[in-house]
Amino acid sequence: MLSLPRISGGPYVMGVLNLTPDSFSDGGKWVDADAALAHALAMAQAGADIIDVGGESTRPGADAVSAEEETTRTAPLIEAIRARSNVALSIDTMKPDVARAAFEAGAAIWNDVTALTFSPDAPATAAELGGDVILMHMKGEPRTMQDDPRYDDVVTEVTEYLKARAAIAEAAGVAREKIWIDPGIGFGKTSAHNFALMRALGKMKTETGCKLLFGASRKSFIGRLDKAPADRRLGGSLAAALLAAQAGADMVRVHDVAETAQALKVWRAMADV
Repeated sequence: MLSLPRISGGPYVMGVLNLTPDSFSDGGKWVDADAALAHALAMAQAGADIIDVGGESTRPGADAVSAEEETTRTAPLIEAIRARSNVALSIDTMKPDVARAAFEAGAAIWNDVTALTFSPDAPATAAELGGDVILMHMKGEPRTMQDDPRYDDVVTEVTEYLKARAAIAEAAGVAREKIWIDPGIGFGKTSAHNFALMRALGKMKTETGCKLLFGASRKSFIGRLDKAPADRRLGGSLAAALLAAQAGADMVRVHDVAETAQALKVWRAMADV
C-alpha cells in the first residue's frame, strides 16, 4: 500500500513516461534514454508522486510489442531513475514477465490496462510481486477498442467488471488495500461513455471498495469538444483532474505534472477556506 506524502495535496499525481515511438500524445519524444531519465527526474521535481513507465503504446490501433522489447525499453530506465530518485515507480504493462523485470529494477506498482487478464498467471504474479496493482477496464483490445463500443449501462458494466477483477486479484493473494481500479477513460468508450463514467467516479469507488485512479490527460474526448490536438488539451485535462479530485479519486495520471500539481494545490487551498 502506498504510504507517500502527497506533494500536491489531494490525490497522488502519477506522471506519464512513454518510452514508445507511437504513443498518442508524446510518441517518440522520450525514446532516448538520457532524455527519458531527465524527463522523469523533472517530473519528480515538479510534483509527481509516482512515475508510470510504459514501453508499449495502448492508443487505439496500436500494434503489440514483444515482452523482450518492452523489457529492454523499460527496466534499464526504471533502474536508472531508482538510482537517482526516491520517487515511486510504476510499470505500465499487461505482461507478467515485463512487470517482474520492472519490479526487480525498482518498480513497486503494476499498472495493467487489461486488469490482469492478458495472461493466466497474471493474478498470481501480481500477488508474488507484492506491490500495488492498478486494474483498468478496457472494452476489447487496443487495435479495435474504439470500433463502435457499445454498452447497455456503461457505469454498471464497468463497475461490475472492476469488482470482479478485484475479487480475482484478492483471491490470488493480492492484499485488498493494494488494489486500485481505473475506469479506463477512452479505452473502448465514446465521449458519452467517458462523461457518464466521470459523473459516477464516487459511486464506482464506493461500490468497488477500492482506491481509484483516474486518467483523462490529453485524451481525444477533450479534443472532440474544440478540435484541439493532443498537445493543446491542458485546460481540458486540468478540468477533468479537478473533477476527479472532487469526486474522491486517489490518484490522477497526467502528462502535465507541474500544472496539475499546481491546480490541485489551489483546489485544496480553496477547499480549506
